[in-house]
Amino acid sequence: MRPTSQLLLLLFLACILLLSIQTSAADKLEKGQNLTDSNGDTLVSAGGSFTLGFFSPGVSTKRYLGIWFSVSNDTVYWVANRDDPLGDTSGMFVFNDAATLVLLDGSRRTVWSSDFSSGSAAQLLDSGNLVVRNGSSDAYLWQSFDHPSDTLLPGMKLGKNFWTKTEWQLTSWRSADDPSPGDYGRTLETKGLPELVLWRGNVKTYRTGPWNGLYFNGVPEASTYTNMYPLHMTGLTGRSTEITYGYTAVPGAPLTRVVVNHTGVVEPLVWNTDTGAWISFFSRGARDVTCEAYGKCGASGLCNPEAALSGFCGCLPGFSSVSASAWQMKQYAGGCQRDAVLECRGGKTTGRFKVVSGVKLPDTQNATVDIDVATLEECEARCYANCSCLAYAAADTRGGGNRSGYVMWADAIVDLRLIDNKQDLYLRLSKSEFGEPSVSKFPTRIVIIGVSVSVIIIVVLLAFFFFIWRRSHNPGGFSDRNIIGKGGFSNVYKGKLRDGTDLAVDVAVKRLKRTRLTDKGREDFLREVEVMSTLTHVNLAELLYYCQDQEEDEWILVYEWMEKKSLNRYIFGTHCNACRVNLSLYAHMYPKLFISVFGLTHLFGNAGEQNMPRSSPNWAQRLEIIRGVAVGVEFLHSKQVIHRDLKPGNILLDDSWNPKIADFATAKLFIADQTDPTVVLTPGYVAPEYAGAERTLTYKCDVYSFGVVLLEIVIGKRRTSMPTFLLHAWELWNRRDIEELLDQEVGELGELLSALARCIQIGLLCVQNLHRSPEEDRPAMSEVVAMLTSSDSQLRMPSYDNQESEYCMGK
Repeated sequence: MRPTSQLLLLLFLACILLLSIQTSAADKLEKGQNLTDSNGDTLVSAGGSFTLGFFSPGVSTKRYLGIWFSVSNDTVYWVANRDDPLGDTSGMFVFNDAATLVLLDGSRRTVWSSDFSSGSAAQLLDSGNLVVRNGSSDAYLWQSFDHPSDTLLPGMKLGKNFWTKTEWQLTSWRSADDPSPGDYGRTLETKGLPELVLWRGNVKTYRTGPWNGLYFNGVPEASTYTNMYPLHMTGLTGRSTEITYGYTAVPGAPLTRVVVNHTGVVEPLVWNTDTGAWISFFSRGARDVTCEAYGKCGASGLCNPEAALSGFCGCLPGFSSVSASAWQMKQYAGGCQRDAVLECRGGKTTGRFKVVSGVKLPDTQNATVDIDVATLEECEARCYANCSCLAYAAADTRGGGNRSGYVMWADAIVDLRLIDNKQDLYLRLSKSEFGEPSVSKFPTRIVIIGVSVSVIIIVVLLAFFFFIWRRSHNPGGFSDRNIIGKGGFSNVYKGKLRDGTDLAVDVAVKRLKRTRLTDKGREDFLREVEVMSTLTHVNLAELLYYCQDQEEDEWILVYEWMEKKSLNRYIFGTHCNACRVNLSLYAHMYPKLFISVFGLTHLFGNAGEQNMPRSSPNWAQRLEIIRGVAVGVEFLHSKQVIHRDLKPGNILLDDSWNPKIADFATAKLFIADQTDPTVVLTPGYVAPEYAGAERTLTYKCDVYSFGVVLLEIVIGKRRTSMPTFLLHAWELWNRRDIEELLDQEVGELGELLSALARCIQIGLLCVQNLHRSPEEDRPAMSEVVAMLTSSDSQLRMPSYDNQESEYCMGK
């Protein structure tokens, strides 16, 4: 028995040894070793936080090699073959004898490879970094952190090495199902003061503001990271050969990431172990986001996120808008200009400096930076001595004005916004702006000002009397014969908006019905103002003005004019009364809003009714309309807004058939697990769970409405026109009798039959009942957009539930 016992002991020890060898090797590949997709092989970091392997994103069937968070398999932060996906599961990842990482397809073609090295092993570290190195050396011969995809992790960096010309930047995915490089990129701008910049192609769309020694000037929330989570922000690293930005996590810190998603939103996220979900580092309101668009208010403009009622944009002190008419139309790109010319004598300025407090500093790309300047007083002296100096500020706020360095602007002041960061901009103005006369031109200016004031007073008086006369001679401008659209709570009219010149712009005026001037009606009006004043997107109708007259009890919204009006005029062949009306907007404006009543022309005339043939738009245009509406709804959901009343009548079309979602009177901010006792029912478009007894309101309610709209666009009939609309669509699609289902009046299909069949399948997925199983549930709008923009991803099969039919008529 003794030899047997010894043998068993040896076998036991051998098993333990083999197990330990396998465990220790689970995070690395030695030379000649490989991972195969067909076997489901992976590498897992020693701590178990990260996994490397093959995956298919979203609904795509293509295969990629990537690294993801083990707690969230669909959170992929690095992809090797972004531009060259594999078509099947025959892929192999090899660390070859040349110490190079190589991804091979089924024919053993090299799809992707790392740089040649002399390393002995490739290892996935606990930081999430895939490295090639010799033994346990900390000198990495190659590392994935040098080749980021769309995500920044602790230990990674963004920036430039001026010696090697290496640049580290993030690039978004093309879509949620396509990791190929998308439209958006995030870089560290190293000209002027370093700052993070978001690009869309070659267009700058957002900047964080310059680094002030503690955090990026336009993101003061970053200074609270260490208070909210056990993170240590390493911040900016500057050397003569390299400038980079990154952050590190202390031991025990939760998992974090900063991702540039495919819609261009930068999301700093932390893993919440209690909920098993990613949550934001910090929360920013919709109004904070409003001023983030680069150069929103133009040169010398100042964006104020608290000034929603005045359009957010204003001018710096001592400046006024270049074009008053453009600003009335919320077109701020022209920016602002000085009210008084700066003077310079003897090579020095004669002006003074105005402090603009609490701002994200302007773009410093073309500014002058000197970090060796000791104090702000010295900064001021240098600006006084330079006639080109427009403004200056401290470059480093850590010294409280001592050893601050300085940045000086001699070019345009662009992308300035108010923000609670306690940083000041010192703006150079003419002495006349401080009540001090100019030495050289004082008498002339007095004459000019006096004459100008007199002329303005005369013009205002004449305009006032003309306005009174027009009101007395043009009663009933909002009469029924001038209506171009009707809703339950309001009517819509067409008018022209003038700015005192011969130019006029068509606008649509939405007027709350006097019979609806209840608390509910006013609440819906204010909700639409709140939502539309904080959201800007190419697929949302733009709100230009809004006003309220307490005495006349008028509640009015002024929208951009959409020449082709609503979608339902075309897909259902309905008619619309296109006309021009008397626009009597009143002088009693909503707080902080001023609209010149003299800038509105009052025109009558009935253009007549016109039946629009269903042959327009054509099939290609209809597909683009569907995609545009989907993108618009996805944007709303990304801002936590549920529309609740999506239908063809609330989708407007411009001259190029681009769709814009309108009518946000019933929109709501999403709150998890909410129910809504005041259900908004538009027959045919309401989701079953929203119309049911529980009245559950989620984003999926909008998905359902979108699915109905999609099907109506391709079928050419209202859902309410037949009780079995969805069943009819499902049965014909199930038989693949697509052509019979399509609107016969639209015209030739050409090569679009398969695209339309795919659209119908997506629409049927959207109108499914809610299920517990993700495979049977309605897709999210982000998934819908991905399915519509990617023609080769595989779609799951829709199911039909008979209980759908009872909601067909909105019951």
